Amino acid sequence: MASRRTGPRPEQALRQKVADLGRGHARCTQSVSGPHNVLGIGLNEYAAELARVTVWIGGLQWRIQRGYGFKTHPVLEPLDHIECRDAVLGADGREAVWPVADAVVGNPPFVGDKKMRGELGDPYTEALRAAYKGRVPGGADLVCYWFEKARGQIEAGALQRAGLVSTNSIRGGKNREVMDAVVKSARIFEAWSDQAWVNNGAAVRVSLVAFGAGESSVSLNGAEVAAVSADLTAGGAMGVNLTVAKRLIESQGACFEGIKKYGQFDVPGQIAREWLRLGGNPHGKPNSDVLHPWINATDVVRRDSDTWIIDFTSLSKEDAELCEQPFRHAETHVMPELAKDRNARTRERWWLFERARQEMRDANAGLGRFSVTPIVAKHRTFAWRSSPTLAMNLLDVIARADDTTFGILHSRFHELWSLRMCTWMGVGNDPRYTPTTCFETVPLPRRPDPCRHRAPAHRSA
Repeated sequence: MASRRTGPRPEQALRQKVADLGRGHARCTQSVSGPHNVLGIGLNEYAAELARVTVWIGGLQWRIQRGYGFKTHPVLEPLDHIECRDAVLGADGREAVWPVADAVVGNPPFVGDKKMRGELGDPYTEALRAAYKGRVPGGADLVCYWFEKARGQIEAGALQRAGLVSTNSIRGGKNREVMDAVVKSARIFEAWSDQAWVNNGAAVRVSLVAFGAGESSVSLNGAEVAAVSADLTAGGAMGVNLTVAKRLIESQGACFEGIKKYGQFDVPGQIAREWLRLGGNPHGKPNSDVLHPWINATDVVRRDSDTWIIDFTSLSKEDAELCEQPFRHAETHVMPELAKDRNARTRERWWLFERARQEMRDANAGLGRFSVTPIVAKHRTFAWRSSPTLAMNLLDVIARADDTTFGILHSRFHELWSLRMCTWMGVGNDPRYTPTTCFETVPLPRRPDPCRHRAPAHRSA
């Protein structure tokens, strides 16, 4: 919803000035403030009509509160300037056009990046990303397009200020790149970084952000601050702007998100051990080549579930078929599920993981052990694991075997740093540990010789 630019002398100020001079009441024939100055864009027809009714009611209340009589010619003005259309993408597939206005307020839809294709469809998602290419990065949530659109309007002089509601994930990840652009070309003058919110009955956490050009006073969470940074923390003289923290070359290539498998490749440990005891695969290779212990976040913070995984990484379908029992299981439990996947690559290569994380495997090669941490957790904890264990994608894997790195990660300093650099997830507002912002920005000692830190050999039972 936008407010149209109005004249420099509001009617109510004129009435008050006349009263102060003792000249009685001033009468004006045309109000410079009213429903005709409120613009709007809404995709849902019912929502657009509801907005018109709300503006009509608000206009009548405004007149009553300020001593004006009801309008009679007409009682209600048409509000065709509250339009029913897409606010970010035009019918021609280009960026939508917004009218010139003083201010924009809105509650854009909350759709995460990974859900956009499923909820909006492939054609729309691809057209939207193409229209904002170079301005909104891939991996950003849908709400970011409203922030970028408003920022562009301010930069072009077609808008003075904007106030938008977003999930609190706007503060980090790919979304933060959009906020970086907002801070660069405008100024966040008021923000609430983390608030409870109910959306269609679902409890979420949101950020409320108001930004514009030329604003003087600045507040964050109700308190005055010198500046608000792109991650919605206090910057300037009142705080440290950690959005400028850089990824360190020395710390890169050591922390990875775990494997994303898709499909029921996991099997109970008892079945896996039975397959390990079998022999006689046609190519003469043991099942241990494609069977590995498997852990998720629950295995780290609670008891180990004794789960194994079938891993055909880098194998052709013909070679995978030679591992008879594991492949038969995958045919029965994996193929029917992935055959319905909307991604052609997933359907055609159903026996392979969606993300095998070869770079993580290469980094762990030669190490007897590595550490893992749950990506989303109330408390930051790290635990040792040893090869050939594979970790799922809800775990971050740190390819360092030395005790020094392990100690730094467990330190109070690193915990506090990660809480400032992380993103936040869900109604529980749990911190989300990310390799790029939480790990790669921390100075670590030079990578030691892995041969000095091999895990002790396990004795046979």
